[in-house]
Amino acid sequence: MSTVTLVGTRLAEPGTEFVYHGEADACAGCPYRSQCLNLEVDTRYRITSVRENAQTLECAMHDGGVRAVEVEPVSVRANVPTKGAFAGSKTSLSGPCPYVECPSHEYCEPDGVAFDEEYRIADILGEPPHDVCHLDRSLELVELDVEG
Repeated sequence: MSTVTLVGTRLAEPGTEFVYHGEADACAGCPYRSQCLNLEVDTRYRITSVRENAQTLECAMHDGGVRAVEVEPVSVRANVPTKGAFAGSKTSLSGPCPYVECPSHEYCEPDGVAFDEEYRIADILGEPPHDVCHLDRSLELVELDVEG
């Protein structure tokens, strides 16, 4: 189900993905707060369409202003423990990883996924992109359904 919200004009393109991090200090007192701050914090969204004929509104956070768009939550690719990982099962991330140069780091610490939450595995994608896990974790690359 899509939600109408406001995003910066530079982001307002169908297909753009972002993680909503909540209210910024500059949002205090803005007359458009209820239209902007209507998403789930720390959730990844994809813009599905830009509202035609919608005006660009001034914004203290976005120098080019904001536009009305429709967004939907999207699944997130992540590395999870191999044990018990199958489509439909619940899982959580293994925990933080200090090896930021590893090709799997973005999947071990994906934006829009919390370490202390459980998520349903929507699909098994296979082997992670790394050759060796420096934390000696046995991991599987999956698609997580982050919509409850």
